[in-house]
This record gives sequence, structure tokens and C-alpha cells, in this order.
Amino acid sequence: MKKWLPFIIIVVLLIGLFRWGVGLNNTMVEKQETAKTQWANVESAYQRRADLIPNLVNTVKGYAEHEKETLEGVINARANATKTTIDPTNVTPEQMAAFQESQNTLSGALSRLMVVAERYPDLKANQNFLELQSQLEGTENRINVERNRYNELAKDYNVYVRKFPASVVANILNFDPLVLFEAAAGSENAPTVDFNS
Repeated sequence: MKKWLPFIIIVVLLIGLFRWGVGLNNTMVEKQETAKTQWANVESAYQRRADLIPNLVNTVKGYAEHEKETLEGVINARANATKTTIDPTNVTPEQMAAFQESQNTLSGALSRLMVVAERYPDLKANQNFLELQSQLEGTENRINVERNRYNELAKDYNVYVRKFPASVVANILNFDPLVLFEAAAGSENAPTVDFNS
């Protein structure tokens, strides 16, 4: 029995080490999949906004046909935003920046469209326009909530895969940190409001 004791101890240690590694792997997979699911929720919220835009543009078009440049800007920004997709588990900061930039461009185009709408009292009173505007505002809020949730879950995952000893297993199994949403450049500055223009 004494001659088998070192072998038994080594086997028990190896089994314990294996179970520990499997546990770490499973936790990383769970956290990563939770963050990926939340990313899908972010994309779903952006898609909802993209789906509302054609109806909004068509409603405005009926009242403001000579605002062709603004309407085309919204349509082009929507097309660009919907073709920019990323995989959150395999994204670089540059890809995330490009995704955010396309969404910010669309937000800017929508803002310009709302300014155009302010010039047309009949449009502002149109029930369809008011409904679409309300849905768009709700969707913008939903986008913000979903992005914040994604950042929280991605942060939780990132902290987990960077802490020792999980970082050792994460490096061996290629669990890379997830890229977070960041504020758009210049968003730290309050916008200038000019009622004279």
C-alpha cells in the first residue's frame, strides 16, 4: 500500500486540478455567453430603431418634400448602420469604434430630421408622426439600457478572466476580454443651444 500512496496522491491532485480547471472554464463560458446574449439585445434595440426609420421618413416626406437632403441623409445613415455588425467575442476596439460611429451618425441624422419636423406644424400635429416619434424616443432609451447592461455583463466577464488564477486558464483556452461601449467623442461637452437660428 505504501508504494501506491504517491501514485494515489498524484492522481487525486490531478483529478482535483482537472475539476478546478473545468469549473473555471464553465464559469467563463457562462459569463461570456451571458454577455453575448446581452449584445444580441443591444443589436435588437438598434434594429428596432432601424425598422422605425422608414415609416418616420415616409411620414415626414409627405409634409416636407423639399427637405430631400435631410431625408436622404437619414436613409443613407440607416443603411450604413444596419450593415455594420460585429461579434462581441471577437471584436477589436477599432471595430467597436466603427460600429459606434455608424450608430452615432444615424442618431445625428435622426436629430436633423426632428429639427426639420419642427418647421412643419401640420406634421407635428400628425398622429402617425407623433406615434413614431414616441416609439423612437422609447427605442433610444431602450438602446441606452441595453448598452449599459451589456457593459455591466462584459465588465463582469472581463474581471473574471483577468483575475488570477482564472487568468491562467483563460489565456490557455483563449478567453479574450470583451470590448465595452464607450461614450462618443465630445459627448462630455454639453451641447450648445441656440434659439436664434
